[in-house]
Amino acid sequence: MFDSLIIGGGPAGLSACLNLQIRNKSFKFFSGTEKTTGLMKAPQIDNYLGLQGISGTELLNNFKKHVNEMGIEIFKDKVTNIIGMGGYFAVNSNNEFYEAKTIIIGTGHAKANYFLGEKEYLGKGVGYCATCDGPLYKNKPITIISENEEGEEESVFLSQICSEVYYIPLYNSEMKSNSKIKIIKDKPMEIVGDGDKVISLKLKNQEIKTEAVFIIRNVIPVSQLLEGIELEDGSIKVNRHMETSINGVFACGDCTGKPYQISKAVGEGSIAALSAVKFLDKSIKR
Repeated sequence: MFDSLIIGGGPAGLSACLNLQIRNKSFKFFSGTEKTTGLMKAPQIDNYLGLQGISGTELLNNFKKHVNEMGIEIFKDKVTNIIGMGGYFAVNSNNEFYEAKTIIIGTGHAKANYFLGEKEYLGKGVGYCATCDGPLYKNKPITIISENEEGEEESVFLSQICSEVYYIPLYNSEMKSNSKIKIIKDKPMEIVGDGDKVISLKLKNQEIKTEAVFIIRNVIPVSQLLEGIELEDGSIKVNRHMETSINGVFACGDCTGKPYQISKAVGEGSIAALSAVKFLDKSIKR
């Protein structure tokens, strides 16, 4: 069991793992699968003290270089959910579970808008991990809506299990298909069900019959990541110690709300790590 699991590969998560390493705590750092982040798109940064005029990509590479030189391994995997186990936590990544005494969330600002019917049919045909839940729909038609190339691998896997796989890419890229994968370039509008389960997906120009809809997003909304965590204006509610409403769970960076600034993320990452250390040390003394 790890002392902590850090989720999110931006400035907040990198700052948190650096401070945990300095304090000699055991942890695993999940940076996620997103290839291009908001920070990387910044051509020039003038409001980060001491590094005027640096590009976002260069700054992020500097952060990662520092972390690597400290001997910290970055796992480019996405966490799909966190489960409270009563005194510790289990984290699901790629259908593998990891256990830790504390969690630090630094996933960034989730801009996702829910599709009509998504919340209503969550767990009744709507899911966020196709490889986890796909086998439940063996020999049945399923649909994957994906914001990135990650969904392509999942569609290939499910094409070996399901009768049909409808793949709806919400990004500009060409992918190779097979006879069971039907690529549909249309806009998803509504997930339709009969009250108990998903029965179809309405698109702008058509409707397809499907028994499951898997949604692959660049950033998973935290309400989907950890059930019961308290939000405020759509962001994770924290106090000045970066403590959330769940004991042992800390949050930092853009996922805690405005202002969306690099310096804030780095500072909150440091505070979250130090608060987690304090929490762990108190547990040892009990």
